[in-house]
Amino acid sequence: MDAPLALYRRYRPETFAEVIGQEHVTDPLRHALAANRVNHAYLFSGPRGCGKTTSARILARALNCEKAPIADPCGECQSCRDLARGGPGSIDVIEIDAASHGGVDDARDLRERAFFAPVSSRYKVYIIDEAHMVSPQGFNALLKLVEEPPPHLKFIFATTEPDKVIGTIRSRTHHYPFRLVPPKALGDYLLQLCTAEGVSLEPTALPLVVRAGQGSVRDTLSVLDQLLGGAGPAGVTYELAVQLLGYTPDSLLDEAIDAFAARDGSTVFGVVDKVIESGQDPRRFAEDFLQRLRDLVIVAAVPDALDKGLLDVPGDRAERLVAQAGGFGPSELTRAADIVNAALMEFRGATAPRLLLELMCARILVPGSDNSTQGFQARLDRLERRLGVDGAGAVAPVAAAPAPAAAPAPAAPAPAPVQEIAVPRTIEPVAPPALVEPVEATPVATPPAPPAEVVRPATAAPAAEMPAPVAPPVEASPAAAAPAAAAPVAEASAGNLTIADVRRLWPEILDKIRDLRRFAWVMLSQNAQITGLDGSTLTIALVNAGARDSFINSKSDEYVQKALQEVLGVTWRIEAIVDPSARPGVPDDEPRQAPTAPAAPPTPAATMPDSVRQAMRDPGTPQARIDPDAAADRNDPVIDNEEIDPEALLSRELGAQVIDETRND
Repeated sequence: MDAPLALYRRYRPETFAEVIGQEHVTDPLRHALAANRVNHAYLFSGPRGCGKTTSARILARALNCEKAPIADPCGECQSCRDLARGGPGSIDVIEIDAASHGGVDDARDLRERAFFAPVSSRYKVYIIDEAHMVSPQGFNALLKLVEEPPPHLKFIFATTEPDKVIGTIRSRTHHYPFRLVPPKALGDYLLQLCTAEGVSLEPTALPLVVRAGQGSVRDTLSVLDQLLGGAGPAGVTYELAVQLLGYTPDSLLDEAIDAFAARDGSTVFGVVDKVIESGQDPRRFAEDFLQRLRDLVIVAAVPDALDKGLLDVPGDRAERLVAQAGGFGPSELTRAADIVNAALMEFRGATAPRLLLELMCARILVPGSDNSTQGFQARLDRLERRLGVDGAGAVAPVAAAPAPAAAPAPAAPAPAPVQEIAVPRTIEPVAPPALVEPVEATPVATPPAPPAEVVRPATAAPAAEMPAPVAPPVEASPAAAAPAAAAPVAEASAGNLTIADVRRLWPEILDKIRDLRRFAWVMLSQNAQITGLDGSTLTIALVNAGARDSFINSKSDEYVQKALQEVLGVTWRIEAIVDPSARPGVPDDEPRQAPTAPAAPPTPAATMPDSVRQAMRDPGTPQARIDPDAAADRNDPVIDNEEIDPEALLSRELGAQVIDETRND
């Protein structure tokens, strides 16, 4: 008993209605056939296995059908039976392989035979397959015949490279470009064939067959024919498809993805060892891993991608994709996909594929060594997840501690004398005092720098930005009237941020400040340095008292808070101190020299009235009675006017001396 024909031969379409995925070609051809408006020459182009030669044969059958003009061949007349699937063929329909008959002599022979009338059909049809293999001399020999053929002659050129067909031939034909078949249409077609063959195909194996065919119907049917030949009583299973096609199992990909999400290097390199020890191709593993990353990127960007049909995966695998996408940030996924894609280029001709695969995994595991924009974004994604920051940049609310039982507030003790001056700024009330539990201001000791005045500008944050627990209404106490109680309630913990983290991200914070206000950026970039982080208070040291007063009077601390909120997602208090040794770019452990700039002009604190200065020095004087505007300089040049020359302002207010006159606006 003879073996059956291959699937792509047994199920070759016989009408245009049976051709899948090429409706943009088959519908116009059917209309032209039905209206008897057929051209004398056609050019079918497109990838291999997408139906070019099959459509040419169907067109020849429809032209020579006894019931013509007709959209589809009837299949009953002699001509249709001769040209049917498995038929003997027709002497009037000649198929020529241009790969072996593309010379000028073959073209001359074709031209001499073309003028003879058909034997038993209406038209003599020449189907020239692989037309791009015809030499330029051969095309030139056919040019006159293609341009002005006899009435009984039709030409159909089929090629995968239409650009190699000379322009004079293309201009005399009707060009129909064929396309690759979409995966959805191809999957439905495969299920129909499996039903006709009486073989079951697991839903998890179907995407592997479609992916192996890459949109080519003939290639896909060849892959399916191989699987059907090796299928057992259970049909085509997922394990059989993975083994025969060489794909990476989903379990191994899941293990790798989970290890990368947990930054578990031991498990990652264990997966690499399994790939090598099982004899799998490292390049194939990288391709499958890139395909999985692509699915995760789509799921992360489009939460309802599975419902919209952007991903064609089974239900259980869809749940795994959603869970795995939640373990990464968008920048982490795209960065990992770019690294894998670049590694695939290096796999070509590689002599040590395992080494390349391990280096690829190492690059994904260590985003801190990547100084590119994507590496920085990946680190920022990890930082946001660690701090609990959502996409809008706000700190996620934390669980509130149990509120203590309501008790009468004790009288506020007299503040101990410390070497600091608290000059509160007048703030607008944002909430009734009964809704926020008063918090006493804890004095912070001055740093071990030379004795200097410390000013803590009190900033009022909106109530919506303070994720503090709402305490039961308590009765206002005398302590609540103190200015110290006007300070904002301590914000939620910012995770494990340290001063080293803030210093590392300080350049980006300065860039954000520059976008908000240029004057504040000039002052901080040239005269300030981060010196301390205590809870939710960030200490900034400026080189002299004039710079410190200008920083406070210009309300530059508000712009620093906005920049910290956008970059780190935190809301901190800003404390400005004077430290003559504070110079940007100088580490804490490096010896510093005192600045040689001229002495700064008298500060507003030095020119304030004696009564105000005496009241501020007296610890017993309530700060609520001090008018901060009494100490303000009415000629203060620090105004919200960005057109002020920064160099002149620094020279006049801070005593700075311009060394390099080259300016970069």
